[in-house]
Amino acid sequence: MPRALLLLPLCTAIAACAATPSSSNNAAPATSSGPESQAVNLAGATAAGAPQDCVQLHDIRETRVIDDRTIDFHMNNGRVLRNMLPQRCPQLGFEKAFSYSTSLSQLCRVDSIRVVIQSGGPLLGAACGLGRFQPVTLAHK
Repeated sequence: MPRALLLLPLCTAIAACAATPSSSNNAAPATSSGPESQAVNLAGATAAGAPQDCVQLHDIRETRVIDDRTIDFHMNNGRVLRNMLPQRCPQLGFEKAFSYSTSLSQLCRVDSIRVVIQSGGPLLGAACGLGRFQPVTLAHK
């Protein structure tokens, strides 16, 4: 099979899921004693409601990777849901791009993402589990 056809699904996933750079990349790492007691990195944000386990894929407008553990999901309705990964995800903060695969119409905290390494590729990097989706209000600059 030609190499171009093998990369087509990956390129489609990257186009659909690649994160756009954040206007601020100075978020401090959060501390955690375990996945259930994880603290959401709220640097530059304020909690705005109870965390949720899943988001509907069709409601996601864009994503912004903040660092190796933090992703902001900007929703079509203007809400921002911050996902704090239970563990650091190597190269996520540097590459600022990830892909996911799900057979459902939603992305949940039990799902995993894969870092997309864009140099010399695209190639898939580390697989990392998602955390809960915390509604936040972002600080305006």
